[in-house]
Amino acid sequence: MTKRILLGAFMAVAGMLVASQSLSAHHAANTKYDASKPVKLQGSVTKIEWMNPHIYYYIDVKDEKGNVTNWAVEGGTPNQLYRQGWKEDSLKIGDKITVEGFAAREAGLHHANGRNVTLPDGRRVYAGSNDGLPKE
Repeated sequence: MTKRILLGAFMAVAGMLVASQSLSAHHAANTKYDASKPVKLQGSVTKIEWMNPHIYYYIDVKDEKGNVTNWAVEGGTPNQLYRQGWKEDSLKIGDKITVEGFAAREAGLHHANGRNVTLPDGRRVYAGSNDGLPKE
């Protein structure tokens, strides 16, 4: 009986440690993105991945010379976005949008944490999550 209790206690502690690690990794956007690197991206949606733990959408952004770069933009979790009025069809391939957020810490990586999105109809919606980065 004592071995069974010890094994159960060990498994409970191990489970809590694993859960706390994945939870802290999930909410560590400020380790991947830099709050001192705000970006404003305008472009056309090329791909949408609506899945846990965060949605991603991709946009083609033209620079002043006409060169196009595809940016990966991380948004909030599907559940958070649903509660804010988003749906899976809120963004569509080809939509021209503006994204305000923060660029990745890694130089040359075209990834951003999207905070605010201006949709084709002109509505500005919050698209981020409670992940340690500023809201605006």
